[in-house]
Amino acid sequence: MRYVTLRNGARVPAVGLGTWGMGERRGSRADEVKALQLGIDLGMTLIDTAEMYGDGGAEEVVGEAIAGRRDTVFVVSKVYPHNASRRGAIAACERSLKRLRTDVLDLYLLHWRGAIPLQETVEAFEKLKADGKIRAWGVSNFDPKDMAELTKVAPEGSCVVNQVLYHLGSRGIEWDLLPEAPEQGIAIMAYSPLGQASILGNRTLRSIADKHRVSSAAVALAWVLRHDHVFTIPKAARAEHVRANAAAADLALDAEDLKALDEAFPPPRGPTPLAML
Repeated sequence: MRYVTLRNGARVPAVGLGTWGMGERRGSRADEVKALQLGIDLGMTLIDTAEMYGDGGAEEVVGEAIAGRRDTVFVVSKVYPHNASRRGAIAACERSLKRLRTDVLDLYLLHWRGAIPLQETVEAFEKLKADGKIRAWGVSNFDPKDMAELTKVAPEGSCVVNQVLYHLGSRGIEWDLLPEAPEQGIAIMAYSPLGQASILGNRTLRSIADKHRVSSAAVALAWVLRHDHVFTIPKAARAEHVRANAAAADLALDAEDLKALDEAFPPPRGPTPLAML
């Protein structure tokens, strides 16, 4: 497994585990837990979740999956914008910790910008960090303008991650956000790196997958990971998908592959509004 080092010194696997869509159906819970545990066994020891997913249900699934192995897992959760006030974020974090059955989060993110001033959220995050409830904090769905505003109210070096939509079919961040991130000391966490499977039937992608004897998903993930400061969190609730995703960490795309993918999925030609799902 390849790793990305965050500015606080934490090392995270380049391919982690997403949980969006988990915890919504009681009948699927056992399979979801098994999928996460398999991912952990394969080295995908970063798990991303949020209080929004399944109205807390995904966090409960994660809590069950990491029981007895918390020390080996890097746990990320996110707070709703409307809960991100000075007091609200602290209360929301406590609820997440309870559902996750842990006493600390490795990373806590603001899910997206809302009406509450960033200053309040930053103060809450810094309090949570000082109290040992979280080890680091970051943001999600922040565009360059949002990041510029954040630097004005946050202590230098305090924000370590920006989680954004990034996949072959959504490359807008390559114009500005992606290249600017290393200069700011920010790692990019790519969510929905498979485009919710919408890109996997592309002929070029399938051809490259056949060439390397891997799945189209592995190629799509390896493409996202061609940047040293990017890691990703594909969601997989079935064992075969977990194994296919894990294979991306060992896949190196060559110049011919990258050129073909650029032709099939053209990069941005100018500033592009940040896309969200």
